[in-house]
Amino acid sequence: MPIYQFFKKLSCRKILNFFILRISYYLSAVLKKPIILGFPVKIAVEPTNLCNLKCPECPTGINGLTRKKGNMDLILFKKISEQMNTKLISMIFYFQGEPFLNKKLFDMIKIAAEQNIYTYCSTNGHFLNSETVEKTITSGLDELIISLDGVNQKVYEQYRRGGSLNTVLQGTRELTKKKEELKSALPYTKFQFLVVKPNEHQINDAKILAKQMDVNTIVFKTAQIYDFEQGNPLIPDNQKYSRYKKVKNGKYRLKKKLKNRCWRLWSNPVITVEGDVLPCCFDKDAKYAMGNINEQSFSEIWKGKKYQKFRNKLLTNRKSIDICRNCTE
Repeated sequence: MPIYQFFKKLSCRKILNFFILRISYYLSAVLKKPIILGFPVKIAVEPTNLCNLKCPECPTGINGLTRKKGNMDLILFKKISEQMNTKLISMIFYFQGEPFLNKKLFDMIKIAAEQNIYTYCSTNGHFLNSETVEKTITSGLDELIISLDGVNQKVYEQYRRGGSLNTVLQGTRELTKKKEELKSALPYTKFQFLVVKPNEHQINDAKILAKQMDVNTIVFKTAQIYDFEQGNPLIPDNQKYSRYKKVKNGKYRLKKKLKNRCWRLWSNPVITVEGDVLPCCFDKDAKYAMGNINEQSFSEIWKGKKYQKFRNKLLTNRKSIDICRNCTE
């Protein structure tokens, strides 16, 4: 993240809201009672829940989503941004699906950028062509995360099924070239390497490739595995990059202890293509929708009884919430 660019987006109102929200979160954790004194500092918006790839641990990729498929329309996005822009610090354009499949994506980013919100977007990189890279830059996007899960096609396609590594690399070159032509430092470009067993031996090679491609940085992310207790061929041997560890009975469990608190429930909701407000990014199928932006204001949903009841359950018995049981937060 370009720190200077991030701090440019801040205002006294946003900073004050952050501290008020943080205080209410700590009070809630101590008192075991949900207290909400501010508004989210970050949201994830889902431009689409459609995708061109078939990644094995992605509900969209394996066609596991039961909710309606489609794209978010611009009217709904404007409604979201109008209600949240004064206190929101950042917005990520991604939840499920490939954001670049929504033709209105760049209009959405531009609206958020004009409201002085720090904007991220995560992509599998298959739609970075001469037209879209220019739109990406001129939209005002601050940061672009490009998935890179292998340094050759054979390894890459073991997770990014249906994908072409050459297409991703060529698109990245197009973006870098266009940034130079337009004399733009943005978007800050980041390769994201999801570490799984088939690609863990390529971590050092990935660092070298990132330098060769002239991206700003590369990050290595641990993979969420849905069926992990009996082991899974995707779980890496390198414990540094695994969310799970093998225990004495031969089964696997999360390395991190699940505590009865979670900052995401106070800071970072998700809004789906249809306007459902979700507690966090682990609710892939909108099982715990707290309300819908088309039917209520965000403020009513955020401080409503349903949200508070969910927060209370998390503070007292988080293990009873199924979407929490595979979380590292």
